[in-house]
Amino acid sequence: MPLFTGVVPPVVTPLNPDFSVDFPSFTRGVENLLDGGVHGLFVLGSTSEVVFHDEAARQAIVEHAVKVNNGRVPLFVGVIDPTTDRVIKHSRIAKAAGADAIVVTAPFYTRTSQPEIIDHFRYIKDAVDIPIIAYDIPVCVHVKLERKTTVTMAREGIVAGLKDSSGDDGNLRYVLQDMASDRGFFGMTGSEIMVDTALSMGAHGVVPGLANVDPRGYVKVWNLLQAGDHKAARTEQERLLKLFEIVTISLGRTSAGSAGVGAFKSAMRSLGIIASNTMARPQRTLNDEEAAKIDAILRDVGLLG
Repeated sequence: MPLFTGVVPPVVTPLNPDFSVDFPSFTRGVENLLDGGVHGLFVLGSTSEVVFHDEAARQAIVEHAVKVNNGRVPLFVGVIDPTTDRVIKHSRIAKAAGADAIVVTAPFYTRTSQPEIIDHFRYIKDAVDIPIIAYDIPVCVHVKLERKTTVTMAREGIVAGLKDSSGDDGNLRYVLQDMASDRGFFGMTGSEIMVDTALSMGAHGVVPGLANVDPRGYVKVWNLLQAGDHKAARTEQERLLKLFEIVTISLGRTSAGSAGVGAFKSAMRSLGIIASNTMARPQRTLNDEEAAKIDAILRDVGLLG
């Protein structure tokens, strides 16, 4: 069986108005996910605003997440940084804190070839004995983990799985097909809106940021598909499509990243999960008018009375 499966949301990192981490809100966010039935947690990913936190804050976030989770579900930790030795340092901290796996992107800012990307992952694997999940997110790191690269690393045992946030569902499908005979490998989609499709084509799990707002919805899609009820899964996925439209509300005034994570935070604030929708600088926080539009969508999909 694959090492990890199911719904594994990337956990939002709530901030206080002074930009420090709001740990009481963080606790409520984690508990909301666990109460919703998720199968794992991914801290310090893109939705967690990982690159905005310094080393001390990252360590505190990981240690707090491990403490709150208390072994209830597997915990993935993003160790995202531009260069190999920095990633190795984060990886050692994550392992010591109790992470079950680490999530690694290709190097960024520095320009690397696909063979050098494989070397990057291999060096990390040699340095830290912990499962590695390859994270394909070219919109952030500006390089694609090519099919051959991912499959090579999987077959060599460098990576245990793939989290695909590339938007290239065809590439994910090819990787899943290439690795179908390896029962230990897993592939997960980072898409919020193609979950039913990805699972139907053989993905082993989903990593939707929107699950911070509605974990039960994504767990419902997972459970329905495990039971073979594709029609009901599609109906629930389409409800989640309506909810996902919250990420478009501030576009133009904010970046896509601010619009997405900022919308999740604003929705979580309205639902009483976190205290503030503050975004890390220089990202813009959603304003009251935008938050009101999000509330209207929350009511439309049945999350807000």
